[in-house]
Amino acid sequence: MIQIKLKDGSVKSYEKGSTIFDIAKDISEGLARVALAGEVNGELKDLRTALDDDCGLNILTFDTEGGKHTYWHTASHIMAQAVKRLFPGVKLAIGPAIDNGFYYDFDLDRTFTPEDMQAIEKEMQNIIKEDLAIERFTLPRDKALELMKDEPYKVELINELPEGSEISFYKQGDFTDLCAGPHLLSTGKVKAVKLMQLAGAYWRGNEKNKMLQRIYGIAFPKASQLDEYLKMLEEAEKRDHRRLGRELDLFSFDEEVGPGLVLWHPRGARVRMRIEDFWRKQHIKNGYDIVYTPHIGRGKLWETSGHLGFYNDSMYSPMDVDGQDFYTKPMNCPFHIAIYKSRLHSYRDLPYRWAELGTVYRYEKSGVLHGLLRVRGFTQDDAHIFCAPEQMPAEIRRVLKFCLYMLKAFGFSEYKIYISTKPKDKFVGDENMWVEATKALMEAVAAEGLECDIDEGGGAFYGPKIDIKIKDALNREWQCSTIQFDFNEPERFDMTYVAADGSRKRPYMIHRALLGSIERFFGVLLEHHAGAFPVWLAPVQARILPILDKHHEFAEQVAAKLRDRDVDVEIDTRNEKIGFKIREAQLEKIPYMLVIGDKEVENGAVAVRSRKEGDLGSMDVDAFVEKIVAEIAARV
Repeated sequence: MIQIKLKDGSVKSYEKGSTIFDIAKDISEGLARVALAGEVNGELKDLRTALDDDCGLNILTFDTEGGKHTYWHTASHIMAQAVKRLFPGVKLAIGPAIDNGFYYDFDLDRTFTPEDMQAIEKEMQNIIKEDLAIERFTLPRDKALELMKDEPYKVELINELPEGSEISFYKQGDFTDLCAGPHLLSTGKVKAVKLMQLAGAYWRGNEKNKMLQRIYGIAFPKASQLDEYLKMLEEAEKRDHRRLGRELDLFSFDEEVGPGLVLWHPRGARVRMRIEDFWRKQHIKNGYDIVYTPHIGRGKLWETSGHLGFYNDSMYSPMDVDGQDFYTKPMNCPFHIAIYKSRLHSYRDLPYRWAELGTVYRYEKSGVLHGLLRVRGFTQDDAHIFCAPEQMPAEIRRVLKFCLYMLKAFGFSEYKIYISTKPKDKFVGDENMWVEATKALMEAVAAEGLECDIDEGGGAFYGPKIDIKIKDALNREWQCSTIQFDFNEPERFDMTYVAADGSRKRPYMIHRALLGSIERFFGVLLEHHAGAFPVWLAPVQARILPILDKHHEFAEQVAAKLRDRDVDVEIDTRNEKIGFKIREAQLEKIPYMLVIGDKEVENGAVAVRSRKEGDLGSMDVDAFVEKIVAEIAARV
């Protein structure tokens, strides 16, 4: 018998060789019906996997990441089988599950048409109806190569596998694919499918290789879930920050300037300014000092930091300055370390909390650039904390609390927290440092009454970390905040402080970003609010709409009162009908419209119209000023 520890902490005994599906069925028939895969000691496995040793087991359904991954991976094979049936001469590349669905790359001597996509989707539905059993088997290298001899991309992948590797395949009816899995038990487990997009993709992402055709798809256990997803995509299209950026005149890109380099227009710059002003104010209140550092640094700095060795492909080429190489900075940390090393430090001085909105430059391939979400020049919401080891737990709790406060201030109250622990192989720092740091991360999360997922072995070689993924109005997850330990840089730069006993010790270094980068955060914020920023962030917080020319003078007086209280206000003096002016302001998502006619001038009032609530009626000018100032201050 073997002992299986289930997710709820209970331990049950089973016959050796029992499959994950057997155990799911023993727990309940209902669970067996919806089970898709299993997590054995944290590793994703097929339901068909036989268990021979004691282990921890988590049965996965579609509402888990691993369950979705298995479901969508099987859907990608169903799509590949359908393409093979319809286009026998096609060559198969790869077909993984991704964050939202799946894709498969194909090499075909002609371009797929919209009619082909419809035919492929119909054939997928036929394969699902056939409910073909999915079987896993393994072969030695020579047999594997023989089986895949007509699939050149598969042959290439097999030849690159290390000697002695298990070469596994999955078979469903007349279709067999090289694959590590896991997969569902049969094709009939997949229900509602939809092919989403056709795109070009270089084999293995290398532009020197052949361009293949990539078909993206999505699948769900219920048709209603697919309908909901398609509606969400429709809403996401309306909220696309690139589209809103153009419509609201916030930012742009210019090929002559260079791809991935943002041009901030006046209105976008106003929103960015509000974000940055709030950021600085809150950092000062939370015990941080603001620093500024250069945009370029000598090559030796990047050699010491390790960037030239480990990060060179993402750095721009050097520029020659007086016969020496200088590089635009990809990160701010070496400069903050240089500030630290500018003088001797005592344990009494620690901790230091240094923050900078530092603009960095990283080379990203043109194919991955995506509006504000993936750029080549961006401003990091960056800070570094240098502390003594005994100060570290309190600093981590302090950072996490501050991080969640900042996210909530911008309207993000839902998030998911991940802790990445020490990798199994290469890492720096001794075991005790990793244990202490990881414990501090977990305790900080627990102290805030939060839950987290543990990514065992997922930490960088230089330290464990917390990642926070925020959820937007469409329930999409976005990676923004990170709290990262670094046991590497203090060693590389020989950072020290004088301890209480007079000895020299290394400080702990914590990297942290609360918003991530200003550009990416702006894009996420824009989509989250669908361009309708709350009053405190809106680029134009109120627009005054005089009905006739004779009302302009009073409009200027109202605007002056608002500007005196730091409210961004515009006056629409165009010779247009008032209904047209209101519609224009609504389209521009202005929070408040203030209509002025004879009655308003006579009474020293404004007719207030809210973007959200509609007509609010007449209001004394001073009363409205107090109302909007209070809203801005409260960050409603």
